[in-house]
Amino acid sequence: MKTLRKWSRILHRDIGYFFIGTTLIYGLSGIALNHMGDWNPNYSVEVDRFKTEIPLTKNAAIKNNIKLLLAEVAPKAVYKKHYYPQENRIKIFLKGGSSIIVNTTSGNGRAEYLKKRFAFYESNFLHYNPHKWWMWFSDAFAGALILFAITSFFMVKGKKGMWGRGGIYTALGFIIPLLFLWYLL
Repeated sequence: MKTLRKWSRILHRDIGYFFIGTTLIYGLSGIALNHMGDWNPNYSVEVDRFKTEIPLTKNAAIKNNIKLLLAEVAPKAVYKKHYYPQENRIKIFLKGGSSIIVNTTSGNGRAEYLKKRFAFYESNFLHYNPHKWWMWFSDAFAGALILFAITSFFMVKGKKGMWGRGGIYTALGFIIPLLFLWYLL
């Protein structure tokens, strides 16, 4: 048992150090994804309102007029396409997911620019397993989490170990998810 306890501590510690970065990535991303109903964890939206005199009604010169509008309100934006969701509104789609909506009668417009949220965008990208190689790495991480759980049984002995306080916490760690499942299903 002494050898098992020693190797449990060694594996728990060293593999734990290796996966600290991955744990932070998945933890940050998990919190963000849990609250998708409250905010967009990948992008923030910046809204700019403006007024233009450029005619944007349906006509043969519309693409040229859209380019003039972009030069005026969003010089760095790249035009993708447009459509008219209503008779007096044009919606212009820009590269990168941003868009511009203009009332063609009044000239009042609103530009919505998407900006990637630092750290959240990247960690969520990895959380979605974007590539086969990352999938294998994250499977190794999941295996390490299982190993952490198992080695924790043998790390501490006595009243703070599995037959004392550690056992109570372990039981609660099983009971709480089961209660949620029972309640939700």
